[in-house]
Amino acid sequence: MVNERETYTHADLDQELSTNRSQPFRLANRDEIFEEKIERKSRTFWQDAWLQLKSNKAAILGLIGLILLVLMALIGPLVSGHTFREQNLEHANVPPKIGALKDISFLPFDGVDKNGYDAYKEQNIKTNYWFGTDSLGRDLFTRVWKGTQTSILIGLIAALLDVIFGITYGAISGFFGGWVDTLMQRIIEVIASIPNLIVMILFVVFFGPSITTIILAMSLTGWIGMSRIVRGQFLKLKSQEYVMASKTLGATNWSLIFKHILPNTLGPIIVTAMFSVPSAIFFEAFLSFIGLGAPAPAASLGTLVNDGRKMLLINPYQMFIPSAVLSLLILCFYLFGDGVRDAFDPKMRK
Repeated sequence: MVNERETYTHADLDQELSTNRSQPFRLANRDEIFEEKIERKSRTFWQDAWLQLKSNKAAILGLIGLILLVLMALIGPLVSGHTFREQNLEHANVPPKIGALKDISFLPFDGVDKNGYDAYKEQNIKTNYWFGTDSLGRDLFTRVWKGTQTSILIGLIAALLDVIFGITYGAISGFFGGWVDTLMQRIIEVIASIPNLIVMILFVVFFGPSITTIILAMSLTGWIGMSRIVRGQFLKLKSQEYVMASKTLGATNWSLIFKHILPNTLGPIIVTAMFSVPSAIFFEAFLSFIGLGAPAPAASLGTLVNDGRKMLLINPYQMFIPSAVLSLLILCFYLFGDGVRDAFDPKMRK
């Protein structure tokens, strides 16, 4: 019996090859191939972060809330017709009244206090005080938004000082390392061993309460967290290839720090700065609540809460309204800050 493998001659192979050449492979349906092709437009790190941030509904809600609060802080003191310093003892402790909401029974904006006394009718008050007045007859609507403006300003300036001092200190410590890093970190440990609240209280008591004093008091220890984050980033990045290549090409230490390494640490810096703002606002409110805030007639949310606390049992709106605005302000900052943190963290991206 002849083996089939032996009957397959060179002539048969040549004939098969020539047949395949005459019928080359063809794509059955090119459209299907292109439909299955997976690709996306090239995006930068910042574009990816923005897309991630937009997909976070809580962060967008916080951002919208911040924008509305900032707008009200800017235009609120201008629309009521009263200044935050203006006093009218004849209109003292007048409850809130908003004409468009006076017929809605469950909303406390009808101008009637808890005892059923209508101050607007009895005293023939022609002006509607939307948030009521305080014990000196000052318009709370104007003072609340003026206080929001002050609190936001304090938070932003304190956060800016934390960023400047923290970045500079942490960058130098992390980049040079060795005995420089050891010495600088021991200094931080000494400062951090003293509770920051005690430092702020002593600073305000010694120099006197004022907005400038409060900002400087919070900046004494507020920069420590930022410096540690920046130091950690520099310790991780200073041995990267692009840094070594720049150093080989003759780049100076300051150029390496501020031009090559620092731009790659902006993500953690922005996230930390976002959380520094509500922290500064809270500490300002706390200092004002214990009587170490900005002196009268200056208004901040902390001082308004402290003033309203004295009238809590008689006119609770004087404390509840600024407390609600303060809570919303801090909540919006934290919601937006959480979204920014997730956007800049590759592990949190979808």
